[in-house]
Amino acid sequence: MDDGALRTSDGIATNTGPAANEKFRARFAEVPMKRASVKVGAVVAAALVVGGGVMLAPRILHPATNAGAAAPPTVSVSQPLQRDLQGKLTFLGQFAPVSQVELRAQVGGTLTSIRFKDGDIVRKGDLLFVIDPVPYQIKVAQAQAELDAANARLNLATTELARARELKSIDAGSVQNVDQKVAERAAAQAAVNGASAMLRDARFDLDRTRVTAPFTGRIGSHLVSTGNLVAGSRAATSPTTLLTTLVSIDPIWINFDMSEAEYATFKKAQAAQSGPLRNTVELAVAGGDAFTRTGTLNFIDNALDRSSGTIRARATVPNADFTLTPGGFARVRLAVASSTRVLLVPDAAVIADQADHSVLTLGKDNVVTPKLVEIGELRGGLRVIRSGLAPSDRVIIDGIPTARPGSPVTPKTGAIRFDPAQD
Repeated sequence: MDDGALRTSDGIATNTGPAANEKFRARFAEVPMKRASVKVGAVVAAALVVGGGVMLAPRILHPATNAGAAAPPTVSVSQPLQRDLQGKLTFLGQFAPVSQVELRAQVGGTLTSIRFKDGDIVRKGDLLFVIDPVPYQIKVAQAQAELDAANARLNLATTELARARELKSIDAGSVQNVDQKVAERAAAQAAVNGASAMLRDARFDLDRTRVTAPFTGRIGSHLVSTGNLVAGSRAATSPTTLLTTLVSIDPIWINFDMSEAEYATFKKAQAAQSGPLRNTVELAVAGGDAFTRTGTLNFIDNALDRSSGTIRARATVPNADFTLTPGGFARVRLAVASSTRVLLVPDAAVIADQADHSVLTLGKDNVVTPKLVEIGELRGGLRVIRSGLAPSDRVIIDGIPTARPGSPVTPKTGAIRFDPAQD
């Protein structure tokens, strides 16, 4: 075997001369090309056909050409309403009766009559309950008899005293006898006074068998039915039977609490005001937004509550139509400043997020831009914006659910209207 021979792994000798080397390199250079063509063929075969011998060519389209872009939502926008309004503080108050009483029996006995309907308006002096008066009529008769007997003894003692004095004047009687008759007459007079007091006491009990209304007001439901035996005590030294309750309703009180800051603002404003409006309050009863009633502030407590940081205030409200009920709620408003220019937006345009509030405005290219604001009270059916909004801002007032911050919208002109009936 010559020097150019090359032995392979199977022991077969091959020629490794110059010509053989060229042939070897050419043979192995073809291998990668064949492998590449195999890969290309596999890719082409995978992209080819799928049923019926039809070749499908995939198309990659730009998203804008696949479907039409959604149109921006349409919203109503308006600049905040500007209006000169008097500064006022608003509180939540609760009505309370000026007078209230638990009607209890002062004498015991059988309840024989109820003279009202539950929930009626009763007038002062109206008869409400009747307790069996017969036992007390008997006591009055006994006391009257005792008084008559005492008067008879007094008349006798008076006559005997006069006779004793006459006998003494003609020296037919003694001084001792006159003194004795004077003492007997004084004792008879004391007996008359005692019997008279017993008669008044018996008549007092008899009068208390008729339970009457101590003032005009609305009565509650009767808590004892006729035929029941009720317990009474004039001095409440023993258990008594509760018959019903009565509350006054005209006028009526409304109680509310001011915070320390609100109280300071109110006192400062009150010092600058004078006349009847100084203590005037406005009320909007539950179920309505309009402040249709007025009252007079007549009480502010003498100290702040340390636990709540508030102070209790009270106003008296006329209630001639009896529509205000103790325990009901109403909004109370106090004037605390002169008229100032404020910005107003619909309350529905204000979005609450825990302690923060915001409104949606339109920025450049009609893009929705939220703005944090500080809100005030409701005035004329609108929400006062204290800060965070400019008069030139375009506020979304309708279509808020479709407006997304950072997205464009299609604006249309809306209107904000102030309702004086709700102010």
